[in-house]
Amino acid sequence: MAKFKYIILLVCITACFAACKKNTPVDDYDPLPQFKSDTTAISAFVKTNNIPAVKDGYGIFYQIIEPGSGSITYTASTKITADYEGRLLNGTIFDSTKGTPTSFLLGNVIAGWQIGIQRIQKGGKIRLIIPSYYAYGTQSPSSSVPANAVLDFTITLTDVQ
Repeated sequence: MAKFKYIILLVCITACFAACKKNTPVDDYDPLPQFKSDTTAISAFVKTNNIPAVKDGYGIFYQIIEPGSGSITYTASTKITADYEGRLLNGTIFDSTKGTPTSFLLGNVIAGWQIGIQRIQKGGKIRLIIPSYYAYGTQSPSSSVPANAVLDFTITLTDVQ
């Protein structure tokens, strides 16, 4: 009888594991059409608003407002302290430090920041207009940032360590 109970228990445990939903990525998602759409939208936004932005090799648009000073070589473990405001292309502010700089490890921020921040030094100010691929992609991090959103950040580096 004890052997039968163990077999039933084993079958139940196996069934529980088999029933768990797997978090597998969607293999058929192609980010290229969204990236092209984002780039077109950003180009139109930059032109309409007369923003003297430059498109880098990644497809991120940036405007160096103030280069800052120093010679930091950035790594994922570089600690940055920044005062920033994040907007959607329609002008909606979705995040802001509101004059109270916040610290991050560069490796813990979105890819668009990791790429763009390296263009300035301490005291520098940059505007980054980031295609969704280098932001949150198909994920919506909050109710104020939809999936596939292009993000427009104005960032001042108050400290770099």
